[in-house]
This record gives sequence, C-alpha cells and structure tokens, in this order.
Amino acid sequence: MRRLAPNGLARAAVRFKPASFAGTFVALMTAALIVSACGILLETGARASVPPQRYAKAPVVAAADQYARLVTGSGDSRSESAYLLPDTARVDTALAARAARAPGAERAVPDFTFPVRRGDGALTGHGWGSHAFTGTALTSGTGPRTGEVVLGTAAARAARAGVGDTVTLETAAGRADFRVSGLATAGPGDTTGDATGWFADAQSPALAGHPGKADAIAVLAKDGADPDALAAGVRKALAGSGARVHTGDDRGAVEDRGLGYAKEMLTGLGGSFGGISAAVAVFTASGTVALSVAQRAREFALLRAIGATPRQIRRAVAAEALLVAPVAGLVGCLPGAALAHWWFGQLQDRGAVPDAVSLHVSWIPALVAVATGLLTALTAGWAAGRRPARTKPGQALTEASVERLRPGVIRTLLGLGALAGGGSLTVVAARSAGDDAANAALGVVMLFMLAVALLGPLVAWTCAQLLGLPLDRAGAEASLAAANSRANARRLASAITPIVLAIAFASTLVFMHTSESHVAAGQLRAGVTADHIVTDPAGLPGDAVERAARAPGVESAVSLLDTQVLVPVGSGADRWLQGTAAQGVSGSGAQLARVQDLDVRSGSLDRVGRGRIAVDRTLATSAKVRVGDRLPLYLPDGTRASPEVVAVYGRGIGLAAVTMDRASLAPHVTSGFDSALLVRGGDARALAPLGRVTDASGYALERNMDRELNAWANYTMAAVLGGFAAVAAVNTLVMTVLDRRRELAVLRLVGSTRRQVLGMLRWEGLLVAVAGIVLGTAIAAATLIPMVRGLTGEAPYVPPLVYAAFTAGAVGLGLLATTLPARMALRR
Repeated sequence: MRRLAPNGLARAAVRFKPASFAGTFVALMTAALIVSACGILLETGARASVPPQRYAKAPVVAAADQYARLVTGSGDSRSESAYLLPDTARVDTALAARAARAPGAERAVPDFTFPVRRGDGALTGHGWGSHAFTGTALTSGTGPRTGEVVLGTAAARAARAGVGDTVTLETAAGRADFRVSGLATAGPGDTTGDATGWFADAQSPALAGHPGKADAIAVLAKDGADPDALAAGVRKALAGSGARVHTGDDRGAVEDRGLGYAKEMLTGLGGSFGGISAAVAVFTASGTVALSVAQRAREFALLRAIGATPRQIRRAVAAEALLVAPVAGLVGCLPGAALAHWWFGQLQDRGAVPDAVSLHVSWIPALVAVATGLLTALTAGWAAGRRPARTKPGQALTEASVERLRPGVIRTLLGLGALAGGGSLTVVAARSAGDDAANAALGVVMLFMLAVALLGPLVAWTCAQLLGLPLDRAGAEASLAAANSRANARRLASAITPIVLAIAFASTLVFMHTSESHVAAGQLRAGVTADHIVTDPAGLPGDAVERAARAPGVESAVSLLDTQVLVPVGSGADRWLQGTAAQGVSGSGAQLARVQDLDVRSGSLDRVGRGRIAVDRTLATSAKVRVGDRLPLYLPDGTRASPEVVAVYGRGIGLAAVTMDRASLAPHVTSGFDSALLVRGGDARALAPLGRVTDASGYALERNMDRELNAWANYTMAAVLGGFAAVAAVNTLVMTVLDRRRELAVLRLVGSTRRQVLGMLRWEGLLVAVAGIVLGTAIAAATLIPMVRGLTGEAPYVPPLVYAAFTAGAVGLGLLATTLPARMALRR
C-alpha cells in the first residue's frame, strides 16, 4: 500500500485540474450508487425471511418441497436448478401419524387452508385440529364433526347463524348444507381472522379438493423437549417421503408462499439486473477515468520531458485513484441505499414482497461498491496512463500535441472480435425461434456495446465523416464543428458512448415490453369471441356453467380456470423450466371454439381432454414438440405429467399458452373456483347473479391493466440504466467542454464572436447526440427484431411518441451539456 500512497503530484493534479476530477468523482459515485442499490436488493433476497405466525406455537413443521428441480448434464457437468412452483405442493395426511411417533412429539396435526363460498361472500376454511397451535377458542358449542362447521364471529354474523342452525357453503367438493356446531374466536395464529370456518379434519381434505393431502403437518412438542432434537426425530421418521422439515423462521416460508416469490425476484433484480447494471456502470465510469487521464496527456508528457520515470507516472495515476475513488464510492452508497429503499417499497406496495419482509442493509454492498469503484479507477487509469508512461521523454511532447486516431492493436482486435460476435449472434437469433432467439439476442446488445467502446475512436471518426458532410454546407459554425469532430475523434468517442448506452438499453427494455403487450392485446381482442364474460374476485360458483346455460338465449357457456404450469424448454445443458399460463376449460373443444378463437394452426381442439392438451406455437417451438408428441410438464402443485399435444394454436400470448381440460387441472390448484365464464348469447342482466358481467372489450381492458401493472419493473430498470447513462453522457460532455477552454479562448482571439463559438458547440453537441441515437437505435434494433420475432412471431412495436421522447431527451442533453459549460468558460 505504501507504493500507492497519494503523493504531492497527485494532490497537485486534483487541486489544479478540478474539472477533470469532478467528472471522475461523479462517474465513480454514480457507479457506486447502482452497485450498492442492487447489492442491497440481492442481499435482502438472500436473507429474506418471514417470522411464523400460524405455526408460531408449532416448533417443527413438515411440508412438501415447493420447488421443481430440473437436472441437466451428467458426471462432472451435472447440475440441478430449482424453480418455485406456481401453487402449493402438498403432503400425505398419513405422514402425521409417522411424525407423531418421533421422540419428543406430543402430537402432529395435518393443516388445511382452502377457499369457501357462502352466497356472495367468501370464507377461509381450515381443519379444526389447527386450533391446537393457532390459539383459536370456542365461545359456544362444540368442535365440528363430519357435516358440521364452526364459524368465526364475523362469518356467523354475516350468515346470521348460531349454534344449531344450518348454513349452505360451497367448497371444491360442491355445495352442501353444514350444521353450525359452534362459534369461535380466531387465535393469534389465524391470520384470516373471524371470517373463517373450521371443519372436521377427516372431511377437510375432500372439501379442499385434495383427498388424502394436507398443506403441511404441524408437530407439537412435549414439555421440555428440545426443538432441534424433535426436528431430527421428525426428519428421521419422514425419511423417504419427500417431506421437508422446517424450524425457526423457515416455518414462515411454509405459511407465506409470497416469500419464495419475493426471494426469487429480489435475487433476480439484484443479481441479473444488478450484474448488467454494474457492468454498464463500470464500463462508463472507466471511460470517464480514461478521459480524465487522457485530457492530461500534455502534463504527463512535460513530466516525462523533465525526467519523470514511467514508474512515477503510474504511481501518480494510482495515487489519484486512491484520492478520488474511495470518497466517491462512500458518497454514492448513500443515494444507493435510498434507491434500494424506494425500489423495495414499490415492490411491497404492489404485493410482490410480503409486508413482513424488511430491507436488509449491511456493510457488504457498500464495501463491494467502494472496492468496485477503486478497482475501476485503478484499472482505467493504468490503461490510460500506460502509453504516456512508456513514451520516451524526447517524443512525449510531440505525441501529446497530436491526437492519435488508431486504437492499440489489442484493443482493435478485441473490438473487431466483439463486432463479429455480435453480428454472428444476430444471425443466430434471426434463424432461431422462441426463447432460443431471446437468449441469443440478449448477448447481441452487450457485444455490440463492447465493440462501440473498444472501437470508439474509429466509430466516432466514421460518424464525424458521414454526419459532417451536411454540416459542411450549413455555414461556418457547422463547418467548424464538423472539422473539430473529425480532428478529435477520441474526444468525440468519449461523448458518444454513454448516449449509445442510454438509447440501446432503454429502447431494448421498454420496446420489448411494448411489443409483447401490443401482441397480447391484439390476440386477446381477436381471441375472445364471447358476448359476455363473468368474473368474480372470489371465484365463480361451481354451478355457474349450468346456471348460465339455462339463461334465456344462451348458446354456449364455458368456464376457465386460470393458473400456471412449468414446461421444460431449451435443449441439453441449456434446459430450464419456463412458467407458462394455462387455462382449464369446461366442456368440449367445439364449445370452447364458440367463445374463444385460439387460431388453431394444426390439430384439433375437439381432442382436448384427459391426458391431451393444446399449446401455443411459440411454446411448441421452444419445447420442440408438434401435434402427436408428448410434452413433459409440471402441474401447478409440482405433479409431473406428460400429456399428448393434440393442437397447436397462435394466440397463446394474449390468452393462455396451454389449454387443457378443467378436470385434469382442478385437483392441482388451491382454489378450484373458476376464474372466468365466457358466454355466447343471452342477456347480461340474466347473468348478473353469477358475478361481474362485462363484454369482450371490458375483459381485455382488465387483462391489459394487470399486464401493465406487472410491467413497471421493465420501465424502472430502463430508467435506472438510461438515467445512469444520461448522467455519464452529460458528465463526459461537460468535462470535454471545460477542458477546451484554451481552444475556445484562441477562437475568440482570432476574431470569432461569442455567438459563433456557442453555435459551433451546439452543432458539435447535436452531432454527438445524433451519432449516439443512430448507433443506439441500430443496436436496439439488432437486439429487438430477433428477440420479439422469436417470442411473439411479429415485428417489434415501437410507440412513436416514446421513441421521440428518447431522441428528444438525448438531443436536449447533448445541447445543454455543451452550451451551459461553454457559457461559463467564455465568461472568463
């Protein structure tokens, strides 16, 4: 560390060149902001936990594995990936007897949670045995037996029922009358409160729609029993059953499935997006550091001319990094933590993260952010200072007075390699389909961006030559701007690269979503041919189809049960499980065709039934199946199935990518109540008792609103990346203009007016902005076209106003970032 200690030369450079170091400070600070914010989200996802409430008094809980596990490769290349199931996986109720025999166990209670309908209202159903660990207590009557129910205070009040009365309730087993055997007050472990009904444990699995299955098994301990020893005993007793034993805060994950989704999302944001963001941040920050060093090439040349050794030059650059980078990193961590707090709060407001989960802020992300900034500054400074340090003293001043256009040989070769790689991936993506095209396209933007950075001077010189042609005919100011741009291609490249970053990444993220939403909305409008759609937040009554069919004028009525399945896609070691929307339909394929036009491309919907499904063409391409093949998949609760594909259709993005019969799907979801009822013919007033009635356009609007609510993450990521790149662009342009004060003063001395100098700089700013927009748009197009065609089969949809806003923002930033510092420089 002693060799890298700041010396007087570094301190003098910071003191007498404040503009360059201010720009470096801003770049490193912004990089630390991005890295620390994503690091906080990543650490929160890794450490996220929910304190148990329902199972707080049960020291040990046994539950099924809630992840589907896909094994790829073999031998040393064998790997296993886990994917969160769309719904709850359940365990056999018979395991309770085995768990109860574990040493230290007092009893083991199967736990059930399921939806119950009462008239127009909804209740939560539980097994009565859960009162042993939730604290629920009877206020009157007795516990339930088969055919009986204990009602909570709120449920009894709504039903106007007391002990001995009969209430009609609807469960997955159908509508039935239950005798109220008692009234109870929910305990602290019953988070659903008094809007609850407790049923006999022997009857609860059938009422939940999962005979012989329980959501979990709560194991109660004897007095004085050690929880760890009890957990070990239960684990041994349940060996080979597939059940997993949970203790401590892990019990909270069993009762709150949202925690698993939140952990995946937070680690995905902090890891995947954080990795891309960190790469972009380091990328732009290193460019700014390199520009700062390059702007002082004359000073380094003078030092070499008066006898400074290469080692002293390198030590000076390293000392400057040590002076600026740690402070910039620490300052950037403060707004980084604020960004993480805001982002996390937005996720909680949208229900993506449980309220019980808290943001975890520690010193680790801050340390990583500061270390990343320091390493970036040292590496970029070493690379930029390597040439002036190696130059012979007699040649130093000569080389510093003339800008070198050609990049180094290694840099040129790497840049050409990245350009060739990006072009090859573009061809691969264009020839692929489905997720293969999307995965190939993701590498396109990174490789092309790397090529632009490495070949920056050549790219900037080419842009100056092409864009300078019309400027040569636009007057003296524009002609001078074109000449300056051609002569200072390296300076121009430093300004163009951040704008290319901003346009490329923002366009890719935003227009990928607009394209998918545009296709989905079009398919939904064209695919729903029903006259009326009936929905209910609590789910539709079990006899909704029969009641609708009896309504006057109704020609066809089909109910839909919406959920998700996991489908293996890809090939070889690159296989993964893709979450795919699925719909379970009542009735035949011919009935479905009267209310929904799936745009069948091959096969027939008439054959959809037990063991036979229809799939969307993009999913069929990704999974590499055709009509007649079997598609292996995981049902919502993790049950494996391999149904036959009997039809392939074209509107799975707007409707559902998998269509199967309702009877095959209902036993594998928590709520067996249908999501929507599609009706052809009839009158809306006759259907009103079943739920909320709307037409096809209203239904499409509701579905689109849900899609838009889930798309805010794309816009947020685009704003973060685009905003950072915009800051980097402004920072670089300001540094460049302030470094040209001597040049601007010479122009004023030779007779140029203040207005002419400002006009020249405006044209230069416009040239930089246009070059960045053209290159960024080209990279975004090379990424989006194959990606969107592979995912949707159509061309990207670019809203003109959104793209106009991007270009206007880039032009505005370019003009402001050159004009304002120029005005300051010309006043002196």
